[in-house]
Amino acid sequence: MAAANVRRLIEALPGRLGWGMPLAMAAIGGSFLGSRLGSPVGYPGGDASTLGWSVYGGAVLLLAISAWRRSLWAGAVMLALLACAHGVGQQREGVLPSALAGHEFTLSGRIQTLDVDARRARFRFQIDDCRPRRAGDSCPDSRRVRLSWYGAPELERGERWELTARLRQPIGFANPETFDYGAWLWREGIQALGYVRDGAPRRLSEAPFSLRQSALARLDAVDISPLGKRWLSALTLGAGDRLDDDDWQLLNATGTTHLMVISGLHIGLIAALFLWLLRRLSRWLQPLAWRMTIWPWLGAGAAAFAYAGLAGFEPPAVRASIMVAVGLWAASGRHAPGWWQAWWLALALVVICDPLAPWRPGLWLSFAAVAVLILAWSGRPRPIGWRGGCIALLRSQWLLAPIMAAAVLLAFGRLSPLAPVINLFAVPLVGSVMVPLGFLGWLFAPWPTLASWAWWPFDHLANTLAFLLAGASDLLPLWTPDSWWRWPVSLALLLWGMIWLLPGVERTTRLWGCLLLALLVSLLHRPELDEGQLIVTVYDVGQGQLVQLETRDRRVLMDTGPRFASGFMPAALLWSPGQRFDDVIVTHSDTDHAGGIAALRQDHRVEHWWAPRGNELALPSRPCEAGDEWHDGSVTWRFLSPPAGDVAANRNDRSCVLLVTSGERRVLITGDASADRERAFAGALTQGPLGARPVDVLVAGHHGSATSSSRALIAAAHPDDVIFSSGRGNPFGHPAPAVVQRFIDAGSRVWNTAYDGAVRITLSSSGVVVHAQRHPGWSRRSAVDREHVGVESSP
Repeated sequence: MAAANVRRLIEALPGRLGWGMPLAMAAIGGSFLGSRLGSPVGYPGGDASTLGWSVYGGAVLLLAISAWRRSLWAGAVMLALLACAHGVGQQREGVLPSALAGHEFTLSGRIQTLDVDARRARFRFQIDDCRPRRAGDSCPDSRRVRLSWYGAPELERGERWELTARLRQPIGFANPETFDYGAWLWREGIQALGYVRDGAPRRLSEAPFSLRQSALARLDAVDISPLGKRWLSALTLGAGDRLDDDDWQLLNATGTTHLMVISGLHIGLIAALFLWLLRRLSRWLQPLAWRMTIWPWLGAGAAAFAYAGLAGFEPPAVRASIMVAVGLWAASGRHAPGWWQAWWLALALVVICDPLAPWRPGLWLSFAAVAVLILAWSGRPRPIGWRGGCIALLRSQWLLAPIMAAAVLLAFGRLSPLAPVINLFAVPLVGSVMVPLGFLGWLFAPWPTLASWAWWPFDHLANTLAFLLAGASDLLPLWTPDSWWRWPVSLALLLWGMIWLLPGVERTTRLWGCLLLALLVSLLHRPELDEGQLIVTVYDVGQGQLVQLETRDRRVLMDTGPRFASGFMPAALLWSPGQRFDDVIVTHSDTDHAGGIAALRQDHRVEHWWAPRGNELALPSRPCEAGDEWHDGSVTWRFLSPPAGDVAANRNDRSCVLLVTSGERRVLITGDASADRERAFAGALTQGPLGARPVDVLVAGHHGSATSSSRALIAAAHPDDVIFSSGRGNPFGHPAPAVVQRFIDAGSRVWNTAYDGAVRITLSSSGVVVHAQRHPGWSRRSAVDREHVGVESSP
């Protein structure tokens, strides 16, 4: 009986879900296929060879068969797969090859987006023409690049320029549990990064007329507060680039970012307003047939797309306009699909129009929210009147809050505890009051006095809302849990939402279920390391060094990473605020090792600072001197250098050198100590009961410079794994090829944060496990052999 019911359910699925589901699955599958195989024309360094051709050939063959059999939907499914695979394959093909990184090109093209601050202009550049500057070079296939221009002239979005740019690959730092800049560049379609060089740039043409830019220019002259201007431009024109860092920080901390991005809320309001107006007009023009007239629904859909165009056709706006248009079709009731059929069809259309959409968390958050609403209101009567509308809003928010909180926690690793309560009043305030006031002001924009009557209350509401959001953020700050928390808490929130969402569950059962989930989450405890276990993480911070060492009883940082000319400190992004470190050892005062001190002092708690004597750090630190050591259980921390009282040596030779011993495992970090200083402390490695054993992990001195990693040190340490902490394409050529070869000849396995990302090594009595952030498949030592080392030396 059960098997028959399941069979009937499967047979009924096409009728219930329509062909939108196979279309959506084909589009999503095509996107991921394109990312793996590239395009048939080939991807430099990729794997779009025989396998790629066979997959595309098979798809074309199936398309031909479907056409022969006159199966329209089967043909559409195959076309969706091919179109998405080709679109993503072209994006992958256009990524700048590593061989051209650091080369200069003369580019002609158009400025698509623009972000200007006091030091530089950063913009997305659509390339129309390219000429190599170096003889023998060929231009890459990149068409969308992100450029920085220091000391730039006044720029405007839409202008065409000819300029000289030095390009690099679109990758960022790769560290565990942090923002993945490279992944963001991929889903934004950026194929190369770079900056503008001196080379007589010239403006080829002015920006064409843009209604949006004209409106923004008019807004600059309006007499309202700066915050009111920023929020008005974001809410009504989709100019999110007008919001400053404080705005984004406030919105992220309170879970209200979705209110300031042109999305379903704003486009849905526009569509609803036009539908209401057009249906009233239809009732006046066609009093006997207005209910069955289709043109008001078409007009509302056209208004949604027009507004998305006004907002610049950014991906969230395009996604929202497609969803609203399909929703209007489903609501029209005339030859319309059911709600689930519409859901799948909208998903398919969004992915077909934007094959990179599956990598954007916003896609899944938007469709998850709509799916919850469909489930919540299936079979329920439509709310009537303002009281019914308020009850419907409260119920929808109650059901959406836990499920969307789980989705946000998994997607972004953060959670605003007060977001559900804040959104209960923020969503109707913004959607029903502030956005209409903003549009009303634009309606009267030719008459500034009338526009100010609408924008004056908008300004006061915006400032009041910002004040309330800031208070809420101070009351319960944004929660960024450790990674071990995320899955259990997300699962509990998801189950909480499903308990209330599923029909037919008694209220008592729901209450007891929620209490049980809350109890289970409260009983969770942070997993502790085993006695004698040591975890070493060499973070990817560019041309600099930052190493974290964790044992059961102690958390230590060795160096703090660099501080770049722009003021950016990678250390500011590695951990959520409020972390505690038992010790921070700054090997010496060079900026690439000590640049993150300000971030640590501002956001975290450090119990003890260590630094060499005679440093220039102005820290309340203890001096690190050879022979000093302390113990935590079976773990010993010992300084091998500099010698006591040595302040005459240069900064590099005064570097703190730390040897950590955990049972039979040893880790050595030498800072920037030179070969001469290495020979002075190398003998200490061969003393004691472990002197004959190799050092398990060595963080190579001076980022792999030829001035360090002497043969004497390698002979004494004989390290199993060597990690170079360096920046990709750095101007110093670190690590030096001779140094890399020296370690390989000694039998060491070599890693480089520039190419492997952060390298995390777990040492215990049972063995050593290596995990590279960019190469997770190489996690265990047995998988890392001489033919698959994770290092590449600069040419």
